[in-house]
Amino acid sequence: MHFNPYGGVAAELAAGLVNAGPEQDLGELLAASGYKPIGVIDGRQDAELRRWARELDAVFRSPSVELLNALLAKTAGRPYISVHDDRAPHLHYSDETAPVDERVKAYTAFGLAALFCEDPARIGCCAREGCGIVFVDTSRNGKRRFCTTRCSTRVHVARHRRRAAS
Repeated sequence: MHFNPYGGVAAELAAGLVNAGPEQDLGELLAASGYKPIGVIDGRQDAELRRWARELDAVFRSPSVELLNALLAKTAGRPYISVHDDRAPHLHYSDETAPVDERVKAYTAFGLAALFCEDPARIGCCAREGCGIVFVDTSRNGKRRFCTTRCSTRVHVARHRRRAAS
């Protein structure tokens, strides 16, 4: 499925933040996702983005209008059309000069909100007990239940073994 940049790429960045380990460099995570922050992420911003990831996590586990509106209300969002780096006109949801953490918060909140409005079932959490990885379902049919084929295989093999044993 093809998503607009805020409904897809930004939501996938939100999933990346939620899934980031405590030792993962968030600046590298942002760069790998195509987000180009201006400046470095300092200790305060890192801590704020990790706190924000915990709020994003709640949306992946139980997406709702109330949770998303609460996230949107916490951002310094002020939508405007931007043109930079020879790109076509596109929306920004926070000032380009705002600190990185504020921009990422607005970007991910609006991305998840746009995805939710497009198809709330595309916001997911792995169905394998004990996994906890969150994801954005970009599959064609929108029926994804697991974060990876590895988790899916584990669940299906365990189910097969239980049936075979009984």
